Amino acid sequence: MTIQTAAPDEPASEESTATGEPIVIGLPLAQSGPAGVADHKDFENGARLAVDEINAAGGAQGRPLELKIIDTDVLTPEGTTAAFQALTDAGVSAIASPFVLIPTPAMDAAAAYGAPYLNGNTSSGAIALYQSDPAKYANVFHVDGPETVYGSGLIPYLEQIKAPGWEPLNNKIHIVQGEIAYTQIISEATQAAIEASGGAWELAKVTDIQAGIQDWGPVLQEIHDSGAGFVMIDHWLAAELAAFAQQYSANPVDGQLVYLQYGPSQPEFLDLAGPAADGFIWGTIYGVYADEQGQAFRDKYKATYPGTMGLVYTGGGYDMVKMLAQAWQTTDPSDFAAVVAALRSTPYRGVNGYYDFNNDTQSGLVFPSQVADLEQGQAHLIVQVQGGEHKIILPKELAETSFTPAPWMD
Repeated sequence: MTIQTAAPDEPASEESTATGEPIVIGLPLAQSGPAGVADHKDFENGARLAVDEINAAGGAQGRPLELKIIDTDVLTPEGTTAAFQALTDAGVSAIASPFVLIPTPAMDAAAAYGAPYLNGNTSSGAIALYQSDPAKYANVFHVDGPETVYGSGLIPYLEQIKAPGWEPLNNKIHIVQGEIAYTQIISEATQAAIEASGGAWELAKVTDIQAGIQDWGPVLQEIHDSGAGFVMIDHWLAAELAAFAQQYSANPVDGQLVYLQYGPSQPEFLDLAGPAADGFIWGTIYGVYADEQGQAFRDKYKATYPGTMGLVYTGGGYDMVKMLAQAWQTTDPSDFAAVVAALRSTPYRGVNGYYDFNNDTQSGLVFPSQVADLEQGQAHLIVQVQGGEHKIILPKELAETSFTPAPWMD
């Protein structure tokens, strides 16, 4: 088995610049609308950075890569289908997507076309759909694991956070859950993990919220009333989580540990929350490492795109393009079946971890919940905001620093 690893790029000579007919990658991206825009812009930036590097180094078999972007309504099946149809009508050689919120239309459109479709949907439902008919969906690659791992993996991590300096007020957990399937499934998985803890943790309360929330006052009152030692805000929109951070930090529960689900990975969280972000922890099962390879990418990205960097789909867009280019070095891009076979058979170590699609889910696997070896999967990262910056605190193999008590912890 050959494992390809992204390496620092050497300066390209003029002679190495790619020429010839471009190989086109279709990107269905939310460029407007109420959801997905920040993550999708991160993805576009990462993909562009990879394309520029690959083309400067000679392209794929001498052919340059090119991106074709279609604005996509990720909230409706009609909008998703229309975007994918536009890309297949354009004859793209592959489709790469950060995510859509309704995966079935995207998977069906891609399956009918046959070109590789790489996505970061983080969806147990999408993985189950692949498993229902692997022959039909043979060209669909889920680059990361299912959202259920957020819940099943978080509870064991709490035991590790205790050791460096957090003494829980009690063993109670309060979950504040959003209304979409993604957050509901994460909440269910978290509740199952609490139940499986054998009494180590206890569910105190579940509070329901809907997207669009800006006044967190009623939720904060419930958090105070429950007095749980750990609070999980199971919501993914960065701007709304930033509003929560500001309102909570002004009226916290002393000693409480607060986890924000995924959304702080988006640049606007730090930009909007400001100093109020310090102390909160958050998680992602798919994110840019801060090891040597990941830090080199971070430095290059920040030099190209100044400002706050997103820490998930920047690396996702970069890795997906690199994997496609790797497959095209040994195949004809128009031979979709051959490219699909190359993607499935050749593992790749990217800035977001290790990819090996040769399994019965044709997806990435999550460390440590699904694989025991860090270099056989993608790490479930727990991050804390410290001094206005995101710092990985778990897993220990990738930790930049240890947990620091939040400003409201005495």
